[in-house]
Amino acid sequence: MTTACIARILRVSFLFAGWTGFLLTAVSCGGSDIDIPDSYGQTAPDRNPGSGSDPDPDPDPDPNPDPDPDPEQVTLTMVDPAATAETQALYSNLWTIASRGFMFGHHDDLWYGRYWYDEPGGSDTKAVCGDYPAVFSVDFGPLMDDRFDREADMRENEIRRRVILEAYERGEVVTACCHLNNPLTGGDSWDNSHAGVVKAILDESTAAHAKYMEWLDRVADFANNLRGSDGRLIPVIFRPYHEHTQEWSWWGAKCTTEEEFVGFWRMTVRYLRDTKGVHNFIYAISPQMDAVYDDPVGRILFRWPGDQWVDFIGMDCYHGRNTAAFESNVQAMVEVRGPRHKPVGITETGLENDHKADYWTQDVLRVLRGEPCAMVVAWRNDNPRHAYGPYPSDASAEDFKLFDADEWTLLERDLPDMYSMPKNVTVK
Repeated sequence: MTTACIARILRVSFLFAGWTGFLLTAVSCGGSDIDIPDSYGQTAPDRNPGSGSDPDPDPDPDPNPDPDPDPEQVTLTMVDPAATAETQALYSNLWTIASRGFMFGHHDDLWYGRYWYDEPGGSDTKAVCGDYPAVFSVDFGPLMDDRFDREADMRENEIRRRVILEAYERGEVVTACCHLNNPLTGGDSWDNSHAGVVKAILDESTAAHAKYMEWLDRVADFANNLRGSDGRLIPVIFRPYHEHTQEWSWWGAKCTTEEEFVGFWRMTVRYLRDTKGVHNFIYAISPQMDAVYDDPVGRILFRWPGDQWVDFIGMDCYHGRNTAAFESNVQAMVEVRGPRHKPVGITETGLENDHKADYWTQDVLRVLRGEPCAMVVAWRNDNPRHAYGPYPSDASAEDFKLFDADEWTLLERDLPDMYSMPKNVTVK
């Protein structure tokens, strides 16, 4: 049995019983507008204070009592009924964890940061608060498209694989977007110069279709060989065609019809699941939700592929300092969660190099506290001019420590075993 497996068993025995045992490490820092209970972070009272403290002590107390021996039973449905056991478990935990808090994530956090690149154990998040993100976000585009066999990208794809393995071994959750190059023009993801890209891909007689199938073959090969030290396939929240509501990408609203986008989504799922045998993907959709909308629920469901084709509902919300937009869109996402019976989360967000001192507690935590949202993922810290997540010299670094210390915010140390099935959930 590996160290990681043992660690997971230990986490389960303490943290997972009844979903009540999250252990948070408080971080001592300056004041904040966030109310933290007076007892938070204090040393627990002695369980054996002496004979005079309890005239009738329990001779064999349960150190981890379950306050709810009969939790509400939940049945979830996945896009892939043949999903691996760990993928089903992760999916179930994405639903149940939202009742306890939200997982903080950061794109490419383990790979590079504001002032470093490919340093073992590196993480801007950890450099601020001493802990890794609960969610590690990564981009699968360069391992799928024409960059696949370029020497520089081949080296980076090896790093990509390594840091995914590192995240999984620590018990973190892995999610992947796809900034794919344009298969018809050869441009990048933002090349929307041709309105017929998806139409061409859907036509099996075209060169664009053949090329795109090769791209899907590559991600299928990557997924089917992505295994932890325990030999099990690593589950991934797969998030293709993100921000399809916007107009700047070749799969977005400007370049596709509703029929084309829905067909494109279903073709992708069907090919990976049924033809290539990929059974460790959780399929996530993530519309772009940056502003206050007249019909935010309608925007979330824009070009909806169908309940049976989507597992997870995310949103990419770059609202800047417009917290009203963030609040409105979070509420809409939560509104969709219930009737669709699917976990939800913020899959991309953050301010680029413009963090106010209380950004994390007031602009993020204040909005998400108490909401059934599984995650919030900050975009990457790529260089001194392109940083969305926390880093030590940022104006909000001390505030991020308060953000981390709050019981509703979950980083890696706070997670239950995300790859073991909660006792009250059934997946079909």
